[in-house]
Amino acid sequence: MRGLMAGLLLLIAAVWITCAPAVRAQEGPAPLVLVLELDGAVGPGTAEYLSQGLETARERSAELVVITMDTPGGLDSSTRDIIADILASPVPVAVFVAPAGSRAASAGTYILYGSHLAAMTPGAHLGAATPVQMGGSNPLSPAEPEGEAGEAAQAQGGDAMTAKITNDAVAYIRSLAGLQGRNAEWAALAVREAATLTAREAYDQAVIEILARDLDDLLAQADGRTVQLDGDPHVLRTAGATVEQLSPDWRARALAVITNPNIAYILLMIGVYGLIFEFMSPGAVGPGAVGAVCLVVGLFALNMLPVDYAGAALMLLGIGLLVAEAVMPGLGVFGVAGAISLAIGSMLLIRDMPGYRLSPYVVAATVGLSLAFFLIALRSALKAARRQVVTGAQSLSHATGEVRRWAGAEGLIHTQGEDWQARSPAPLVAGQKVRVTGRDGLTLIVEPVLDTEPPAA
Repeated sequence: MRGLMAGLLLLIAAVWITCAPAVRAQEGPAPLVLVLELDGAVGPGTAEYLSQGLETARERSAELVVITMDTPGGLDSSTRDIIADILASPVPVAVFVAPAGSRAASAGTYILYGSHLAAMTPGAHLGAATPVQMGGSNPLSPAEPEGEAGEAAQAQGGDAMTAKITNDAVAYIRSLAGLQGRNAEWAALAVREAATLTAREAYDQAVIEILARDLDDLLAQADGRTVQLDGDPHVLRTAGATVEQLSPDWRARALAVITNPNIAYILLMIGVYGLIFEFMSPGAVGPGAVGAVCLVVGLFALNMLPVDYAGAALMLLGIGLLVAEAVMPGLGVFGVAGAISLAIGSMLLIRDMPGYRLSPYVVAATVGLSLAFFLIALRSALKAARRQVVTGAQSLSHATGEVRRWAGAEGLIHTQGEDWQARSPAPLVAGQKVRVTGRDGLTLIVEPVLDTEPPAA
């Protein structure tokens, strides 16, 4: 009997050892979760990075993409691009506002509402999603409000344009809330009244689905949860997932750097000054080449930023006045007016958006360097351009020399280290100082220097 039991156990063990690899193969590899980081203002670099990350997730058949967020807001165009990429993604996207102290303000609130799964860590907050209008720029493309709701919004906003922008933003965030069944009423308050919530309040009011301590806690709570993916229910399988962090590539990093308003402004000024210096002092090559590259890169960056054209016009006027001061000195009037115009234009150039502000220290330093550039560098270049030529045939004009020998109206003179045939309508003697007044082929035309006496015979 014991022998029979031992044989049965051995048979079971052999069957288990044989079938276990097949069972594990059927289970497949562990699910993949890719983590992207949105830290700082939302801009073109951020949109590029997240777009590449979502594409990578699609190619690698990831189970979930987690965007850890801490942002004060950013540009509306980049926000819309990010949300469009999330909604079009075949891979579910979870937005996780973490670590503690992080925020999903302004544009971050829209992105969180556009995600398939919203989560926050204790100590984080979100909200203050009121659109910012500066100089006619609307952060979300407005639609004309109709009926009583439009009239009420206009009364609250104070003018029709504010009402348009606010109502459109409310409609946009409410439509995002409906995709995953989130609290649309609070979303409207976040836009109209800049309302904010803590992580616990957001969870209690159904603004987010998960309140998690960290990423591991988030994945544990997300496992088995159903989200709406392109209108269809999708069950998340994140238990035992392999977590991989994706960093931005060189293109996204470069885009983030050059679209910083301060960097774009500095590149623009270097480009303008480099070309001006090249035009004022032809042949330098270096300033012109560097200036052309910086100008193109700066204009490319400004094309993606909220630019105020009145500020750009004032900057051009200021630069023109500084050039006029260098070319035609006017007792400093052009220089002072140019510096003031340049400073005001610089402060108005980039519209004030969350996370995208031109530093007044950068403007002050640039204006000071501009004055120094035009008062020193350009004047030096102009003096060099007006300086008398000291080499070649033109250098002989008005040069002085000494008569070597003379007979009648012709003779030999010595000037600039060389002996030349010369002629003069005035009588000359050897040793007398003369000045060159012209040239006829290889013969110089000279005249006596009036403040010198002929040498004694």
